[in-house]
Amino acid sequence: MKDIKVKNPITAQDYPDADVIRVEDTYYMISTTMHFMPGGVILRSYDLANWEIAGYVYDTLDDTPAQMLTGDENIYGKGMWAASIRYHKGTFYVCFVANDTQKTYLYTANDVAGPWKKSIIEGFYHDCSLLFDDDDRVYIVYGNRTVYLTELNSELTGPKEGGLHRIIVKDSDETALGYEGAHLYKINGKYYVFFIHSLVGRWYRTEACFMSDSLEGEFVGGDVFEDDMGHRNAGIAQGGIVDTPDGDYYAILFQDRGAVGRIPVLIPMTWENDMPVIGKDKKLVGDVLVKSLRPGYEYEPLYISDDFSYEPDAEGKITLKKQWQWNHNPKNDLWSVTERKNALRLHLGKVCDELTKGYNTLTQRTTETVSEAEVTVDASNINDGDYCGISAFIGGYGAIAVTKEDDKYALVMMKKNISRDSSELVMADKVYIDNPIVTLKCVTSYKDEDIATFYYKKDGEWIMLGDEHKLFFRLDHFTGCRFGLFAYATKQTGGYADFMNFVYKVIE
Repeated sequence: MKDIKVKNPITAQDYPDADVIRVEDTYYMISTTMHFMPGGVILRSYDLANWEIAGYVYDTLDDTPAQMLTGDENIYGKGMWAASIRYHKGTFYVCFVANDTQKTYLYTANDVAGPWKKSIIEGFYHDCSLLFDDDDRVYIVYGNRTVYLTELNSELTGPKEGGLHRIIVKDSDETALGYEGAHLYKINGKYYVFFIHSLVGRWYRTEACFMSDSLEGEFVGGDVFEDDMGHRNAGIAQGGIVDTPDGDYYAILFQDRGAVGRIPVLIPMTWENDMPVIGKDKKLVGDVLVKSLRPGYEYEPLYISDDFSYEPDAEGKITLKKQWQWNHNPKNDLWSVTERKNALRLHLGKVCDELTKGYNTLTQRTTETVSEAEVTVDASNINDGDYCGISAFIGGYGAIAVTKEDDKYALVMMKKNISRDSSELVMADKVYIDNPIVTLKCVTSYKDEDIATFYYKKDGEWIMLGDEHKLFFRLDHFTGCRFGLFAYATKQTGGYADFMNFVYKVIE
């Protein structure tokens, strides 16, 4: 079987906090999706190098006012974090906390395609990891800096009365980031917990591992990987490990790659004196090679173009292509792909002052190093004060939009400049147009700097509007930049905009 050379980072898109398992010849990886819906994305691979979207754990998590974007409420940077995925006796398990509801969710299914059954585990288990032991006892590891191990009851509804509950690792106060992002395994009769960590005295992500002969015994270990692949002094850490059918091991950890987000990196792993050796001398050295368990398999891309041609299923439901996610819970009565053939129609059902507060922004992840998306917008039916267009969707976003003022149409380039102490929405450029049907484009580049630029098409030529907008990864959204199709009203509801012929290209 021919080796496949891995191109790291493996997805070129924002898939942080990965946890990974193998079921027979199939690898599954779950990633944090926070405020985006549907949520709990699960990727699938047969070689660990190439991945496609297998599905989502839930369409919406809850219907809280913040998840519904009611008024000024939102869950940006919150929602679903750092899930654990496990497979035990024919059942898939996904466990995670949501930092807005402060609940721990457990989903189960017989197939990653669903249906998934939702339940709650009593308690809040930050960055948790599940372990099904050989005797069918179940444990959860969680915490930050002080890391706990708790035995769950057989129903997985909460801690087991009289069960094991203890601190297994406790960090000093000298590190910028204490041990968290736990991943718990039992391998060859020994117990291993992997963590994200940081160097003493400065911010630099590292990967750590602790081992014990028993869950009651002492866990010993420390940092086992410390590398940035020469990229912006951004250390690689936090993720899962997985074995191949041949007994080889790999770690999938993420790296901060700037505004594009946090991207998984695949690293070979071996064992020495019962401890993991990730890479060589704690570095990723040389080419990473893998073998395909299904040679010749063709993967669906992680990004897609869309002509918005959809037909309802047998139950009358419309399901968008898996690469799309809404910015929050969608308002399903305010969007349609059937009211106009080959068009996404967004109705403006909320008055707000900027696009991150508007309902039904439809997004796809941007891609390293340069990617672009274009879409034709028909703004014939918007009202004065409405905006509709395409954005580089992140906390400090940039966008190009069609708007209407005094019954005249105009194109505007807007940007939200965010500093430590303030945020300001700026209308950076404006040009009046005669035709409310216009093709717009957003280009994102993550080379020396992270920037977005915006264009409109006139007489077959692309014309840049506004200036380069610098993009920054910040904790306000805690996610990488996406292309976002949006429409929002600042004065009155009732208008709508149509989006047609969305074209996504990776340039380099």
